[in-house]
Amino acid sequence: MDSMITAAARALAAGDPLSALKRVALRDDAPALALRGIAMAQLGDLLRAKALLRSAARTFGPKEAVARARCVVAQAEIALVSRDLSWPAKELEAARVTLEAHGDRLNAAHARHLEVRRLLLIGRIDEAACTLVQLNPSPFPPASRTAHELVVAGVAMRRLRTRTARAALARAERAARDAGIPALTAEVERALHALSTPAARLIASGKERTLLLDDVEALLASEVFIVDACRHVVRHDGTMVSLATRPVLFGLARTLGEAWPDDVPRDVLIARAFGSKFVDESHRGRLRVEVGRLRTKLRALADVSATKRGFALMPRHAREVVVLARPVEDPHATVLAFLADGESWSSSGLALALGTSQRTVQRALDSLAAEGKVQSVGHGRTRRWMTPPVLEFTTTLLLPAPLPID
Repeated sequence: MDSMITAAARALAAGDPLSALKRVALRDDAPALALRGIAMAQLGDLLRAKALLRSAARTFGPKEAVARARCVVAQAEIALVSRDLSWPAKELEAARVTLEAHGDRLNAAHARHLEVRRLLLIGRIDEAACTLVQLNPSPFPPASRTAHELVVAGVAMRRLRTRTARAALARAERAARDAGIPALTAEVERALHALSTPAARLIASGKERTLLLDDVEALLASEVFIVDACRHVVRHDGTMVSLATRPVLFGLARTLGEAWPDDVPRDVLIARAFGSKFVDESHRGRLRVEVGRLRTKLRALADVSATKRGFALMPRHAREVVVLARPVEDPHATVLAFLADGESWSSSGLALALGTSQRTVQRALDSLAAEGKVQSVGHGRTRRWMTPPVLEFTTTLLLPAPLPID
């Protein structure tokens, strides 16, 4: 390896893509193409980065399997940042196996981190945790340790284990300081900010207040009867009843939970659960049927008692009933939640993460765009969606990739 390639690789590892480009910008050999691709990715030009890395992978000879595998890992990271979640996971796995077989454990670990981050984005938390335990971060350099601890914190936050998340972020903060890479430090700061940002709203006896992630964890561990509007379940003391596929029943349960200990008039229940402004006998009959179904679903936790003017929720053992709601009430709140990470998403990536059809996601995006809550960039297959940028803040840079060349 020549000195210019070595110097460019070290500059990239230190988070200095401009210095790396100064050394390889005019070269077209395979190592230079790979380094230029990673540099362009760190600078935010992901389309150019993908083209350079594909060209580098083709240019490397048949005996340079490790170099080609590193190009695949770099492409996978760009796909993840681009929220191209349909990128072939098997190709990344094959690259990881190649790297491990040739003793490149650092880049193999990076490939595993990318796999875990993808699993987190699509909601497969248990798989992500199982994959993560296979990694030992102690021999990693500071930048890789930072990335590892960020993933550990991500898993912990999604499992509502805030103490574990804070400990991981503290380790990530120390590792980022040792690495001296501004983009890594900013990534840790954003993760820490998430712990101090309202995660939900608590509605009880007609009053509401915001909750942090720590508060949500404490609430779920308490003996309170909870109507969880974030996951569409009803829970108490370790018992959980899912109403995710029964929106009418959950609408009734939430309305009754918000009014507890008072009852709710039949007309209000009909309006909230069925969305009807006009009430006749057919609606009252349907209400009786749906309340009967709700009683059956909740029979282990509570009863739904009829009163003179409507119905009331009567928990069997709990002394308090609360509703846990999302911090923002919006018909497309889940789409906004994914876009809130600051990255640009394709509609296909959002559909995969949400577990719904791409057409449903596209309708939601069109509605949010009409309200000015999201904006799109590009056209056709390259179209991406994001929340409007905040003024006076720089855009997020890609996390530095491991050295592609020894």
